[in-house]
Amino acid sequence: MHASISLAALAALVPFVAAHGHLTNVNAGGKDYPLMGPDWVYKPAGTSSGASWRGGNQDNGFVGSSAAELASGAVSCHKRPTKDGVTGTAADGALPADGAPVPVTAGSTLTVTWDQWPTHPGPTLDYLAKCPGKCADLKDASQLQWFKIRESGIVSPGKFEASTMSGANVKQQVKIPAALANGEYVLRHEIIALHGSTQIGGAQLYPQCFNVAVSGGGSLQPAGVTGDKLYTERDPGIYVPNYWSADALANYDIPGPAIDPALRGQVNYFTA
Repeated sequence: MHASISLAALAALVPFVAAHGHLTNVNAGGKDYPLMGPDWVYKPAGTSSGASWRGGNQDNGFVGSSAAELASGAVSCHKRPTKDGVTGTAADGALPADGAPVPVTAGSTLTVTWDQWPTHPGPTLDYLAKCPGKCADLKDASQLQWFKIRESGIVSPGKFEASTMSGANVKQQVKIPAALANGEYVLRHEIIALHGSTQIGGAQLYPQCFNVAVSGGGSLQPAGVTGDKLYTERDPGIYVPNYWSADALANYDIPGPAIDPALRGQVNYFTA
């Protein structure tokens, strides 16, 4: 069984070679925690996903930025997979993680690794949403309240954050707020590719989610919004009709809710 794979599975895996990317692991407290990639659909039934949410991005693809897609469940943690035994449609969103969360300490910095990223320019963003209890008990992401903890747009004249990530095994750091209330959270790490953003619906979202258990924190519980309220198709940072102009590169507006003022100074963010 372990030495064989169906032709259909092989065909589905081919795009991984040249397509966009996905998270492969997170380092927290000096320890690496592997994250399950899009090939989870080919693993034996009953295989735990660990801390990773399970998306339908078997082509390493994106969630579109049309009004319908931004209002769907897919915007939170990617599309729902098409797989035997999985009900619903892609718009219902990714399946929650079913294993233990990654243990993190409030005030510490995580390092997440993408297997690869092409030259697509755009911002990178990170959100957290507190689970009402155990994150593994969630049915979907529809009721999660997302609050932003990191954003990075233009990092040097004419260059977006995502443009610095081109290549294989690219890493990003995400700081967990020091005063954040303890508990289990879903961390939403995202790249938005803007090369098609001159058209409405042309921006591409690449959200990736995994669960974390925060300890050593305080009492801060920032307000958030549900996934369908994160963006609209005409947000200045989503629809950028003059994207190729010098003005757009100098005055880009990062989309999404503002970082809670109570978090400023506790997180690593760049508003440019």
